[in-house]
Formats: sequence, structure tokens, C-alpha cells
Amino acid sequence: MGTLDQDGKILVGTSRKPECLSLAFGNRHGLITGATGTGKTVTLQVLAEGFSRAGVPVFAADIKGDLSGVAARGEAKPAFVERAKQMGLDYAPDQFPVVFWDLFGEQGHPIRATVHDLGPLLLARMLDLNEVQEGVVNIAFKVVDEADGTADGVARDLVDLANLRELLAYLGQNARDIGTRYGNVSASTIGAVQRQLLVIENQGGDKFFGLPELDLADFMAVDAQGRGRINILAADKLMQSPRLYATFLLWLIAELFERLPEVGDLDKPKLVFFFDEAHLLFNEAPKALLDRIEQVVRLIRSKGVGIYFVTQNPLDVPDTVLAQLGNRVQHALRAFTPRDQKAVRAAAETFRPNPQLDTAQAITELGKGEALVSFLEGNGTPSMVERTMIRPPSARVGPLTAPERQAALAASPLRGRYDRLEPHRPLTDLLAGSAAAGGDADAGSGRGGAGAPAEQPGLGTRILGGIGAFLSHPAVRQFGRSVAAVVARTATQEAMKRMGMSTSARRRSSRGDSGYGLLDTGAAAGPSERGLFGNPQRPGRR
Repeated sequence: MGTLDQDGKILVGTSRKPECLSLAFGNRHGLITGATGTGKTVTLQVLAEGFSRAGVPVFAADIKGDLSGVAARGEAKPAFVERAKQMGLDYAPDQFPVVFWDLFGEQGHPIRATVHDLGPLLLARMLDLNEVQEGVVNIAFKVVDEADGTADGVARDLVDLANLRELLAYLGQNARDIGTRYGNVSASTIGAVQRQLLVIENQGGDKFFGLPELDLADFMAVDAQGRGRINILAADKLMQSPRLYATFLLWLIAELFERLPEVGDLDKPKLVFFFDEAHLLFNEAPKALLDRIEQVVRLIRSKGVGIYFVTQNPLDVPDTVLAQLGNRVQHALRAFTPRDQKAVRAAAETFRPNPQLDTAQAITELGKGEALVSFLEGNGTPSMVERTMIRPPSARVGPLTAPERQAALAASPLRGRYDRLEPHRPLTDLLAGSAAAGGDADAGSGRGGAGAPAEQPGLGTRILGGIGAFLSHPAVRQFGRSVAAVVARTATQEAMKRMGMSTSARRRSSRGDSGYGLLDTGAAAGPSERGLFGNPQRPGRR
């Protein structure tokens, strides 16, 4: 009988030959697709186990909880033993080093980031803001960066959503001064952003923001036997907040991209990501965000990171990203609707053709545990697509029980490192210092009730100021001009009547006609005619 992985390759399954993913091309990204129940999670587990055995750390989002079983020793079930035998393998139960994570801190170690680290683009994505609202968020980040005094784009004090609320309130209270520098900041826009913050808080998103932050080195670790750590994110509850889920994953990719050094092509990746329900990353994403995703996927390869998208339909992934995914595993698709048929054709066309296989037809005929497979080989070209039987995983297929998960958390090498949230630090002093440095004597502090409020003008001054602002409004000035024109026209008509002149004679005079004092026998003036003061003269209007 043969062995599982050898010569820098991960055995994924067998067709007419062993189908292996070369570790040297593990950072060239990949795609695992197929309808529900066709075996995508098992394929993901097979790949995660293979990378871990090779000493490559793995991160995977566990949507249904099934992937957690990789932490427990597998069972020699008859079906697994028989399938391994058909492939010429000895089935050997195994288990792998696993660390559990959870944004809500319930089923794993909490993962936290600061609001400033998330950045305005991803924050706007999470809050579902429009362009105007996103502009205000950009202004807020600029203001707090200036207040920080470093002007390096790193505001250490903008940590959680409570800080962000303080910052938005500060913008509203100092809108006039801030607006002269960066553009209009309206109260209605700030209110809209505040309401979206409330939505995220109600979904539990506030637990994602805070300190201590995630140390990426804790993701990229191996155990004492040299096996890569498998980091599993409990995402069953997180999936109820799809924007939070997608934003977190995009932030994690961006953090790796920005912090890891360039290493080029290695013998094996430094880290591999599996993103389940990948369509959530791209749904309704603005073009600016899609451009950034494409850029990160294209360039993060040189940082030694491989990204594998797991989704039902290959059409869920934009073409610009799909073109970067060299390793493909396609499970069965059902062609019941026109969109399904289009997806089957699209999936078939992405593979390197095999003269002995009708790819499109095979996609609809695959059984559970079967897949069409094409991995990069040789000098980086994709292999011809083959119908492949996926090998059985070595660890448990299925979720851990609650006591087993708790035992794994208790034995975690990261126990106690992230479990305690650092106290909230208000922005009061930082923003107060910014206002004082700006010399804005007219803006009141009013920040959280801390400090003495700025001196306010008297009641009479405020009333006169309000009247002046009202009278200076463009609409009020236009109304005043219209009233004055009507009054002037009426006074002129009355004066002409006393002089024995008709208004028609006045109109003829304005057109160069003679006949002052004669009665007007013509038609009434049309809308195009204008009076003495240039205002339109319309029938029936005085």
C-alpha cells in the first residue's frame, strides 16, 4: 500500500493517476466549488490536513461546525477503509493541532482589531454606507489622525465603536470648522452613520473591535512535531451577519498583505487561507473594494500566502479574481435553471480540456466524493482536467462535541492571551487637545460631559444671529425681491391711473409705440413680454 503525501505534494485523490497538489504551487491560490452536499467540506479538510502535515499553517472559516472534527482522531469506518484500499492506500486515523477562534469569544479565542486598523473603506463596507457617508468617515479618520499628532496614518486611540461614536459627535459639534477644511459635514449624514453603527452593535459586531489585537504570528505557527497549526474560525453565528463576516475576512487578508515581507516563490507556502461562502466577499461590493481584492489576491502570492475560495457556483467569483486561481476542484453542479446551465458551462470552460472527457456533462454526473480536478504542475501550467475520487480524510469527519471543544480550548497554547478585553479608553482628551490646537473658540466642547464647556453667547446675540442667518438665506432673499417687485409694480400702476394713463399705454411705450392716454384695444400681454422692472408679465397676474 502507498502513503499519503510525499515529494512535496499533497495527495488529494486518484483518477487514472494520483492527483496531487504541489506545495511549490500552494501559494498560487485555488477554488473549490460545487452544490450543497457534494463534498466541498471534505475536500477542504483533505487539503488542510495535507498542508498541516507539510508544516504549513492553515486558516479556515467553519460555517457549519463540521470542520472542527479535524482536531479529533478519525475512525476507520468501513467506507473510508474501502475507498483508501481502492486508491492503493492504507487508511491511518490521525488528528491535527487546532486552535479555535470566534469573533464573539464563545467557541474560541476572540479575534479583535481596532477601528483605525480596519480603515474607512472596509468600515464603510461593513456599515453599508453610501459615498457621502463614506466621505464623512474618511474625514473622521483624518481628524483623529491629526489629533493624534503623528500624521503617520496610525491613530492608536481610535480603537472601538465607542471611540468612533465619540469621534462622530465631535465632527457634528465642530462641523463648521471641519467643513471649511475637508468639506461639508451634515448632521443628517452623521446621524445615518450612527444608525448603521447601532445595527452592527445589535448584531454583535462591537465585539470585533478592541484590544488586544490579533498577533499574526499566532496564526503562523507549528507544533512540536513540525505540523502546521490549523486555525478554525467558528462562523456559524457569524454567518447571521454576512457583512461582518466578509469584512473580517477582507481585513485579515489586508493585514497579511501589509505586514508580511516579500519572499517570492518558496518550496511551500507560509500560510494558507480557506474562505468558505466566498460569494459573501463580493456581493454588492463597490468597485473600489473589488479592485483592492483583486490587487491583494494578485500580489499576496509573493508574500508566501495561498488563498482558496470555497463556494457553490464559480460565477460567484469575479472574473478578475477567478483568473488568479490556478488550482481547481469542481464538485457536482445541478443544471436545473438557465443560470445553473450557465454556471456549468462557465465551470467547464475554466479547465484545461481533456480530449477523453466531456467536462460539462461530467460536472452534472459527479457523485458524492467525486470531483473534477486540475492542479498546477511543471512550470506552472494547469494539468488536464480529470474525474477524480477524493481520498478520505484522516481526522474525524463531523463536528466536535461541546465538551471536546471546551477541552481543546483549555489545552490551547494561546489560552489567556486574548480572552480579556482591555478597558475602553475615551477620546475626550485627544479631541479636546485638537480643538485647542485649532484655536476654534466658537465650538463648544460637549464631549461626553467632561471638562468645562466653552463660553456661550448671550440670548440677545443668539436671537439676532438667528434672524440674520434667516434673512441671509438665498430662498428668503429671493422671496423678498419678488414681494418688492409686486409692491413696486402696484404702486406704479396706481400712479399712472391718477395721471390718466393706462397700463396698456405703458406697455406700448416700452415697445416704442406712441399713444399715451389712449385706451388699449389690443390683446393682453403674453408670457414672453416683460414689464418695467424686468419681471415676467403673465395674464391674470398682478
